[in-house]
Amino acid sequence: MSLAQKSDKRGRFSKVSSNLYVALVHYPVVNKNGDVITSAVTNLDLHDIARVAKTYGIKSFYVVTPLTDQKALVEKIVSHWTDGLGAKYNPKRREALELIRIEETLEKVVDDIGKSYSVPPKTVVTSAKNGFRKISFGKFREILKDGKPYLLVLGTAWGLSDDFIIHADYVLAPVRGSTDYNHLSVRSATAIILDRLMANEK
Repeated sequence: MSLAQKSDKRGRFSKVSSNLYVALVHYPVVNKNGDVITSAVTNLDLHDIARVAKTYGIKSFYVVTPLTDQKALVEKIVSHWTDGLGAKYNPKRREALELIRIEETLEKVVDDIGKSYSVPPKTVVTSAKNGFRKISFGKFREILKDGKPYLLVLGTAWGLSDDFIIHADYVLAPVRGSTDYNHLSVRSATAIILDRLMANEK
């Protein structure tokens, strides 16, 4: 079962195993001019996405960057909240940041997840760009019920590169609001996406 929670007859919630993983990619992404770049890791992304991932029962939250200094930064931040003073100060934050894994490439993320399954995870990317055949949130919810591993891939900066997107197994429909404005932070978009995919529905 893919839902992160289910309610019993009294309306209480119990944890349910999830087959969905999340990866936040910092390369290859594009800037506003369309150039492929490596973006910097943002402290708030780590905290907020980890907390959302924990809330919705995500197995692991991968931070993908090839830069040595950026990997060291992530390790320092995570260590503070999982092993340092932060772990005692805020145990709930520790629980969330313990989900974070650091890898240099998405290929290594796929390999790491595949160790726990007989098959590698299917990759599902997010993109607001036109020209890609996309699946709806409802369709993805149904797909998740097969119990196989899936990796939701999110891009930083101005999004994932086209070459990266075309190699994904699925492209998820973009988050749309009630206006033409479409510039959500990746933290906000992740929260909306996971709620649409994993929230308990009565």
